[in-house]
Amino acid sequence: MNIEDLLAAEHVFADVKASSKKQILQTLSRKWAQLHGVDERLAFDKLLERERLGSTGVGRGIAIPHARIEGLENITGIFARLSTPTDFGSVDDLPVDLVFMMFAPEDAGADHLKALARVSRLLRDPTICDKLRQSTDAAAAYALLVHQPASYAA
Repeated sequence: MNIEDLLAAEHVFADVKASSKKQILQTLSRKWAQLHGVDERLAFDKLLERERLGSTGVGRGIAIPHARIEGLENITGIFARLSTPTDFGSVDDLPVDLVFMMFAPEDAGADHLKALARVSRLLRDPTICDKLRQSTDAAAAYALLVHQPASYAA
């Protein structure tokens, strides 16, 4: 599974403004829902439900919020570089500025886990994250995300 299987160019945003974790989830779930014709409240509620299990702020300024939604056909994502690092309740207590949000079909099973692993491996690379943080252009951020060595594949 490659990042371009999860993420289309129009699903990358380079300067999202949000002042709280809730606002991050609301803003990105709205953008994702509009792109996929899904009810934005459903997407947001599913993300909140998942966050109640534990923060998806994985550390080093990165969050990978994700949820399953009945009726989806494919795993899809949205990526955002926040204009200002924001508290997300991350495991290391550092604010988040890179967010890769994913939604999967209810029955995605192992594919959902593979997609999470793929994104996690990619965003563990400090060089890629530094370049994403410096990017002010969504197209450039998309190119950074999808043009990576095969060693990042899931």
